[in-house]
Amino acid sequence: INELKQAALQKINDLKEQNAEAEESADDIDLTRSAYPISLGTRHPLTIVKNQIIDIFQRMGFTLYHGPEIDDDKHVFTMLNFAADHPARDMQDTFFISQNPNDVTKNVLLRSHTSGDEAHYMESHEPPIRVLCPGRVYRNEAISARAHCFFHQVEGLYVDKGVSFTDLKQVLLTFAREMFG
Repeated sequence: INELKQAALQKINDLKEQNAEAEESADDIDLTRSAYPISLGTRHPLTIVKNQIIDIFQRMGFTLYHGPEIDDDKHVFTMLNFAADHPARDMQDTFFISQNPNDVTKNVLLRSHTSGDEAHYMESHEPPIRVLCPGRVYRNEAISARAHCFFHQVEGLYVDKGVSFTDLKQVLLTFAREMFG
């Protein structure tokens, strides 16, 4: 029985040595992990397209500007010459946060277009101006398969001496070629 015990212990020790040598020679392979790498995430398609648009316009010399999503009537409507009775100023089209019946320029609202960003930019910058204003905008619309109450918009403003519709056409053609091939 002692000889059997010694043979068994010898076999166990040999197997332990072989296992230790195999672990040292292995490249720390984890046999429990998946066979292929799993990506942890990707950019949202809207972010990818927005970044492509920004990159194209920045290569054409446009400066990127982000304005506030919660803004005042002054920047969203008044500075852009929207008439006091313009339909965009109605409750059914715009999300108002607070309204001041005595002075509409003090109304607070969710921006309905990124043109208000351009108004903010023009307050602190003199021409020449070449600015791109991307962002989320809000409209009080029924949600459907084709429409939502918020969407993404990109606007550009180019103000300088000698700028004409030819320049506008060239900027738009360059953008279309770069974006769509």
